[in-house]
Amino acid sequence: MIGVQIDPDSLPDDAAVLQQMLRTVLLQHGELHAENDKLRLLIQRLLRHQFGRRSEQLSPEQLQFGLEELEQTIAANQAAQDEAAAAAGLAPKPRAAQPARNHGALPAHLPRYEVVVDIANRHCPCCGKALRAIGELRTEQLDIVPAQLRVRVTRRPRYVCGSCEESVIVAPAPDRPVDGGMPTVALVAHVVVSKFADSLPLYRQAQMLARQGVTLDRSTLANWVGRACWWLTPLYELVLGTVLSSAKLFADDTTLPVLDPGRGRTKTGRLWCYAVDDRPWCGAGHPAAAYVYSEDRKAVRPTGHLAGFRGVLQVDGYAGFKRLAGDRADASVRLAFCWAHMRRPFYDFFVSTKSPLAAEVLARIRELYAIEAGIRGHPAEYRREVRQTRSRPIVEALHAWLQDHVDRVSAASDLAQAIRYAIRHWPGLVVFLDDGRVEMDTNVVERAIRPNTLTRKNALFAGSDGGARHWAIAMTLIQTAKLNEIDPMAWLADVLDRIVCGQTKAHELHTLLPWNWRPQSGVALATAA
Repeated sequence: MIGVQIDPDSLPDDAAVLQQMLRTVLLQHGELHAENDKLRLLIQRLLRHQFGRRSEQLSPEQLQFGLEELEQTIAANQAAQDEAAAAAGLAPKPRAAQPARNHGALPAHLPRYEVVVDIANRHCPCCGKALRAIGELRTEQLDIVPAQLRVRVTRRPRYVCGSCEESVIVAPAPDRPVDGGMPTVALVAHVVVSKFADSLPLYRQAQMLARQGVTLDRSTLANWVGRACWWLTPLYELVLGTVLSSAKLFADDTTLPVLDPGRGRTKTGRLWCYAVDDRPWCGAGHPAAAYVYSEDRKAVRPTGHLAGFRGVLQVDGYAGFKRLAGDRADASVRLAFCWAHMRRPFYDFFVSTKSPLAAEVLARIRELYAIEAGIRGHPAEYRREVRQTRSRPIVEALHAWLQDHVDRVSAASDLAQAIRYAIRHWPGLVVFLDDGRVEMDTNVVERAIRPNTLTRKNALFAGSDGGARHWAIAMTLIQTAKLNEIDPMAWLADVLDRIVCGQTKAHELHTLLPWNWRPQSGVALATAA
């Protein structure tokens, strides 16, 4: 920063010149102060990014991590006390009533086996006569049998005519998901779900199989995944088409490192996620999430994906979505921007500086979310009426406040940037006020993308562009099944079996969508955890 150099021993006598010099010094001081604040904010943000928690709110799952450790310590201490009391011949010390909690239910569909614990002598210890049974005490415990591999043996009897003995009759061999391969559809589905739902890379699955004596190279498992995705591509395209035909859509993207052999390193591809969820406003549609892979993040990518889309598109501030809407001369795409993205820079600034101005914005947005919590799950028209009555005054007052303060803070500060972002995106931020179907944020698609993060971290990268497309296919089907509370393992195994065996024709694929699917006899239907 270059400033005016002032020699205290040679100040001018002219008052006007002194005033001008003072104004210049004060202006530079303000700029330096703003620059220092910005640097301090950057340092604090980097420190919080490196050592602090990333989310804006401590989730119940994160809090539970700490509580789990406390529960383990308490249980261990109680067990030690009981053991000491038993060794001393004392009755266990009564404990205070435990708080109500979910200890787990034992569903009726689980198989049962019985263990009989009976007395050794069935004669009365007093008179020696035979004891008579009057009932029994039954208790149930949840048990587990580790995953066990088994071999499916297919027997095809051969027949020959007793008279001519010239022709041998045998049933045709059933189709396999992998031609000439060893896996059943259940094993292939297990590998796919383990990789893309449970974030287990193929090399780890190979290690787990080896512990049971089955040695397979991970390239073999990769071949199984590729074959499965080939079979499932028509169903994937049906899910994608169903999602993109919605009148209200969430959209976002995330990175996917992809191996680039020619350059000896990875390149950064993109997974675009398009999601629909009408449950918050009691809509008739079914929730679904569809991924599409592209090699870059150019604006032509979402433009091509959404060429036939007409309706409300809920997105963040990515310029490609803005260009998509701006290029529609018929205004057939209306953008609804995300309040969570607008709020985030104010939150970051408040955490770093404790600014009362940022706190004021956060407080007003908190009021809006409190209203949304009360109307979630109600019909769209009711939501619109409540928003018009209660939310609109808060939104209009916040807009006026932002416009009033944008020129009062240093233009170089992060707070000013946050205010300008909000004002610039205001037309899309207020769309939810007039349409009860629209959410305040894009958390629906953010949640759909989140499982991909852990899978990406464990797998490090996709092996090729083709592998990345398989990634999109598997994630689409698995996440859509989970959104519809369908066990993805049971669903994929059944669906793959029907497609491979030709039981379901191309024009009947809609019957295999998670919300239409009915399992075949012998296929267990379970809700996703």
